[in-house]
Amino acid sequence: MMGVQAVAARLFYDFCLDDHVPAGHQLRGIDQHLDLERIRAALKPFYNSTGRPSIDPELMIRMLLVGYCMGIRSERRLCEEVHLNLAYRWFCRLGLDGKVPDHSTFSKNRHGRFRESDILRHLFDNIVERCLAEGLVGAEGFAVDASLISADCNKSRSLRSEHWNPEELKNEASRAAREYLATLDDAAFGAASPATPKFISPSDPAAQWTAEREGHAFFAYADNYLIDTDHGVIVDVEATRAIRQAEVGASRTMLERTEERFGLKPGYLVADTAYGSAKNLAWLVKQKQITPHIPVFRQIHPHGRHILARGLYFRSRRQSLHLPGRPASASVSPQLCRAENRRHRRGDAPLSRHNKTMRRVRSQTPLLSQHGGAKNSARCRRRRARCRPRASRNTGI
Repeated sequence: MMGVQAVAARLFYDFCLDDHVPAGHQLRGIDQHLDLERIRAALKPFYNSTGRPSIDPELMIRMLLVGYCMGIRSERRLCEEVHLNLAYRWFCRLGLDGKVPDHSTFSKNRHGRFRESDILRHLFDNIVERCLAEGLVGAEGFAVDASLISADCNKSRSLRSEHWNPEELKNEASRAAREYLATLDDAAFGAASPATPKFISPSDPAAQWTAEREGHAFFAYADNYLIDTDHGVIVDVEATRAIRQAEVGASRTMLERTEERFGLKPGYLVADTAYGSAKNLAWLVKQKQITPHIPVFRQIHPHGRHILARGLYFRSRRQSLHLPGRPASASVSPQLCRAENRRHRRGDAPLSRHNKTMRRVRSQTPLLSQHGGAKNSARCRRRRARCRPRASRNTGI
């Protein structure tokens, strides 16, 4: 017989929220090590002693932690999820009938008390100190990198750099524009590079017009991380413009701040080529005594050519190799050289004059290695061996 679910009306319910949160839930593990008493003490001077009670700052911090750990980026959606999810209500100490604050409360406090007290930085430092106490940070080596964060800017309302005049907009500027004008001499924003971006957003001038994701250009910021290599714990973070010079400056700021606040100084630093400029490497080795595990930044000719060897240049815009002592019209495309080599090995066509010259140049001037040395490496020898005609290799010549 088919059953029918019947809901009987009850006057009282016996319900415990803790029983409905799984024992292995991620928020249970975070709650065991979370201590917000110091946060409450740091925020107390920024509240008035009279008036109506405000929303508990611990509730807002716990909700922000839920959004960060669960990947909820929208504060409107965060309020909806906390209202519906039992585990989120348990973590935020709301119970079943607790009222979730409005989403505008977060933006109001973020630009008010949270910014004035720098409370989010205090929270971050408390978490790092707890990781140090638990032995999760060894400080033997750090890694640094930056991630792009899209800015809330409209491309259609942006201005070209020649039409941007900050003095005219100073009186009518938005909050973000006023903050940018106040940081024009800051190494992370206005003074990061003398180059002017192609487009500037009047509503958020600090956002950088960038195309680093190899797609359509967009306005973005760079979120820089300093990470301990033992357990992947982030020990510092800094926001800058999405430009290489600002990211390099942020790495120095984070290294100095970590040493000052926690007494941590790594033995080595791991980073990509963007941090491999000669000035930055010299600062790491000579001033900080830190071993850099960083590829050297590629040397660029003023006319946009990569210097491969003495007299041999690679024109990145034209994708062609320039031979020494030859005019620019004599540049050879590497794709054509490879195609002609394949045809010559099959015996379909003789080598052209350009390809013969290229082989002679390659045999006389080995390519520079990644670290700037002109060593005749095994890779260069294998390349020259592949370029020799097949008949010569078979006869042992």
